[in-house]
Amino acid sequence: MTPWLISIPLAYLLGSIPFGYLLVRTFRKEDIRASGSGNIGATNVARSGAPGLGLATLVLDLGKGSTAVIAAFLIARHSGVMDRSHAFDLAMGAAIAAVLGHIFPVWLGFRGGKGVATAMGVFLALSPVLGLFILIVFIVVFAFSRYVSLSSIVAAASVPIFALRFGHNLSNIVRFGVIFIPLLVIVKHHENIRRLLAGTESRFGSKPTPKAAT
Repeated sequence: MTPWLISIPLAYLLGSIPFGYLLVRTFRKEDIRASGSGNIGATNVARSGAPGLGLATLVLDLGKGSTAVIAAFLIARHSGVMDRSHAFDLAMGAAIAAVLGHIFPVWLGFRGGKGVATAMGVFLALSPVLGLFILIVFIVVFAFSRYVSLSSIVAAASVPIFALRFGHNLSNIVRFGVIFIPLLVIVKHHENIRRLLAGTESRFGSKPTPKAAT
């Protein structure tokens, strides 16, 4: 069995673990999909009145993305047939699969989150320097705007800029990944973009209107 046939399904299954849904269901006996925006991500979990569970969701969603990529690197290393370049291609494939798993989880009828934390996790594991730049962009935008959605969108848009500007000899798979993952995250924020333009988006810390949270 080739490393690809192991890594990609594993990454998808890791990414598809709906931690936000499971934590709220376990500790509050509620379905997070019926609260706020209906999203299973950390922001909506926190806004539902469970900031501790929101933080736990954030950490776990970051972790599953990083774990998927690290597992791919380890599988490549132990396969004995992949050099460094091909190992990085495998890791990027796993990164894409993990984010797709979070957004389209098989366990929840392929209706998941927006992939922000999981994407952050995969990029931190692929390149800690790139991940740090993305995180700084998110923090700066959030500090000035208090919009999680806007911070996520701008941070996602910065990924290909940083990766293609500072990366050298990137393979086609890697180039595809640093464009596709951010684009997917931005597309999943289409409702937030509409509300931002209309001036009706909720800032973090304010009480969201029904179905208007991030």
